Amino acid sequence: MEKRVLLGMSGGTDSSVAAMKLQDAGYEVTGVTLRLHDDGGRDAEEAARLADRLGIEHFEYDARKAFEAQVVRYFTEEYLTGRTLVPCTVCNNRLKWPLLARLADERGISCIATGHYVRKVCRDGRWYIAPAADADKDQSFFLWGLKQGILKRMLLPMGELTKAEARAYAACRGFQRVAEKKDSLGVCFCPMDYRAFLRRAVSPELLPGKGVFLDENGAFLGWHEGYPFYTVGQRRGLGIHLNRAVYVKEICRERNEVVLAPLASLYRTEMWLKDWNLVDETRLLGCGAVIVKIRYRKQANRCLVSRTDDDRLHVRLLDPLEAVASGQAAAFYDAEGLLLGGGIIL
Repeated sequence: MEKRVLLGMSGGTDSSVAAMKLQDAGYEVTGVTLRLHDDGGRDAEEAARLADRLGIEHFEYDARKAFEAQVVRYFTEEYLTGRTLVPCTVCNNRLKWPLLARLADERGISCIATGHYVRKVCRDGRWYIAPAADADKDQSFFLWGLKQGILKRMLLPMGELTKAEARAYAACRGFQRVAEKKDSLGVCFCPMDYRAFLRRAVSPELLPGKGVFLDENGAFLGWHEGYPFYTVGQRRGLGIHLNRAVYVKEICRERNEVVLAPLASLYRTEMWLKDWNLVDETRLLGCGAVIVKIRYRKQANRCLVSRTDDDRLHVRLLDPLEAVASGQAAAFYDAEGLLLGGGIIL
């Protein structure tokens, strides 16, 4: 069996520990740092230093044009149409993993790996993503769009570790700097505030000016900064002070209006998905209840899923779910926790 693997290395704790774990398992590791945006090359420098200490090959690949076209442009266009989105889903399924596979093919390497906190299992000849041992770090939600050709090649050395164990492992190996690295937060190209990023990235003439906050009956509540700067379910940062808690219920792009409502008004019992991908349709469509998640953490609802005549997925929620937003991702799981697939909410 060939023991060569191409590992995506970001310079952070997780991919660095993944490199060490793969070496321990007897793999010949080649590391690649995908340069996705202008970070001054810091990630590649960190990864190269680690690779040198481990005695493994490392190279950098400039993927900035592809990232701009497939992720950043998608990010800005979705917000300008009044939708909410999960850019990490788009990046992983459409760019990062397929690119790793292509780069591996060019070097005659059969296996690909990252520092993702997920596992995989085989059931009836098909590969499934399974939740990580560390429930707080599990990243399966972002990988529902991967096809079998990618899944079968994946090595996932972090799936059985907790983050604390990963840090302890690095420290024990003498990589104290790796062990103490801070976790990255938020979207990589705008880690703090997507609103400030939109103002920088979008031409001013494409951004709407002030608009109105309305209640569910259409009554005026106040002024807002423009519909792209709000997301369904948002409560904080609205810039409006009422004597009651309100949330963004609806965004109207055409009139630059944002509807605010109490939380009870945000619950839904159904949704439709486009651009969906399922590992095995017979395990989901027309079957019994499965779990659906529309958020990365701390949320799971039971649902029934069917396919519509126009090739969408209809999801009937058995437990009402709040703040279902167009553009978000929905991921399906079975009772065992295996990732069955997912799609984009219409």
